[in-house]
Amino acid sequence: MAVQPATITEQLTEPGDPPAPTDRRAEFAALLRGDSTRPFLTSAWQHFVGEEYDPVRFARATVDFNRSWDWDWVKINPRAVYYSEAWGSVYDENDYTGVVPRLVSAAITGVADLAKIRRLDPRTNPALAEHIASARLIREQLPDLALIQTVFSPLSVLLQLAGLPSYPGGEVAGSATQLTRDDLLRTDPERTHAALAAIAQTFADYVALLVAPVDEGGAGLDGIFYAVTGTASGDFFDRQAFEEYSGPYDRKVLEAVGDGQVVFHTCRADSHPEWFTGYPIDALHWDQFLSRNPALDTDFGVTVVGGVNNELFAVGGDRTEVAAQLGATLAASPKRPFLLAPSCTIPTPADPDSLRRLRDAR
Repeated sequence: MAVQPATITEQLTEPGDPPAPTDRRAEFAALLRGDSTRPFLTSAWQHFVGEEYDPVRFARATVDFNRSWDWDWVKINPRAVYYSEAWGSVYDENDYTGVVPRLVSAAITGVADLAKIRRLDPRTNPALAEHIASARLIREQLPDLALIQTVFSPLSVLLQLAGLPSYPGGEVAGSATQLTRDDLLRTDPERTHAALAAIAQTFADYVALLVAPVDEGGAGLDGIFYAVTGTASGDFFDRQAFEEYSGPYDRKVLEAVGDGQVVFHTCRADSHPEWFTGYPIDALHWDQFLSRNPALDTDFGVTVVGGVNNELFAVGGDRTEVAAQLGATLAASPKRPFLLAPSCTIPTPADPDSLRRLRDAR
């Protein structure tokens, strides 16, 4: 369904709201440059199940969550499947497994379907236009905060389009695919790379609109949160294969950010953050608490992101361990200003006392 941003804005905006100051956006940019006067900035993010398929409700939930906790910067955390919905995968918005809706039909059911993955126009594609509109609404309501939109890598999306997991050991609820990862990537390399290139070009166009000023038709965001999901795990690819299937397409998307900021995320265990130090990124986020991952105080030459195990934020989680990890992270003093945040998306719902400890650490 095409989204009319002006109509949505009228629904979301409360008359008489005073304009907010904009210096916190400058703080975020300064920290990522390494010249902030503050040692860290704090944020957390979660999924808003039940609100994700309506751009007004999603924008409102995002604004309310971030205003309630007064985070220093905002990762917009949309539904985890909108990327593949853009090319025709269908999910049941009323049937979630955890925070991911159940797959009804995949856009790619056989290798021949790779030829259907073409470049899309994000201004008219329903899934992408919807998220530009919701991002614009969030910007209007949070003018004082740095906002970054979540974008998955083309390789992650190609796997998603075929109903394949993008995390080692993962399962896709509802998927009936008979394809394997090797079938998808190696049976017809020419079509595989053409599909990856089409996704990358689409996302480059999309990212350019996200960071473009509102008066030029963009969303006015500060940058993106770019996730390769779990595809950098050694259980999926060695470095040579990862560079073949992900590297050039990642760079295509990242270059479209221009002067905006990029927070880069590599997920799960054995996630190889060191592979990405040559990418055009400003900050690097990985789970320091999982096996074969480095400590947060490792010097990668960019701003690091992390500090607390995201799983501890579940309702009934160990609040004393949250406090202990916060204390250990702050005592370790990363070598430059950093972004204090959970190691990944926090559970829905999250424990408010644990969130309060994170917020009050500053």
